[in-house]
Amino acid sequence: MRQLSSLFLLVVLLSGLSGCGAVTVDEYANNQPTLTPETFFQGQLTAHGVIKDRGGTVIRYFNADIKAYWQDGIGTLEEDFLFDDGEPDRRVWTLTPTGEGRYVGTAGDVVGEGKITVAGNSMFLDYVLQIPWDDGTLDLRIDDRMYLVNPTTLINESIMTKFGIRVGEILLVISKVAD
Repeated sequence: MRQLSSLFLLVVLLSGLSGCGAVTVDEYANNQPTLTPETFFQGQLTAHGVIKDRGGTVIRYFNADIKAYWQDGIGTLEEDFLFDDGEPDRRVWTLTPTGEGRYVGTAGDVVGEGKITVAGNSMFLDYVLQIPWDDGTLDLRIDDRMYLVNPTTLINESIMTKFGIRVGEILLVISKVAD
């Protein structure tokens, strides 16, 4: 019983410590260039990235073509992926502004709405993604952090968790295609 109490105390302390170091998008409010989703996510883009397992080993590579446009204030990102094993995938995001620097994002394989916040050169997106797993699906929380490094290039890092435990990450670069 004493060991169980000690373990519980350790988990509570570590949970508290991990919350103390959480980075918010507002910490990047003064960073340049300013990321405006309606400007960056407009027209043709490409994405190139890797998926890593929980140990940091790259397990998949992918490339994607993205068609992005805004109509009546609502953004649409049509993402067509091709993975290194030849598997194609498609995700269509809808981005809806909800206030200054705030949006909700929805997609067919996203549970509910993703919460998007934008400040300075950064955009954070928090959502639950359903991925195929065995004969069903697995829900993973995705913590997407995007940083505009120049007017045509965005770096994206995504942490994937299940029950609060890190299970993988995605690293990618999104580039605007010259007209």
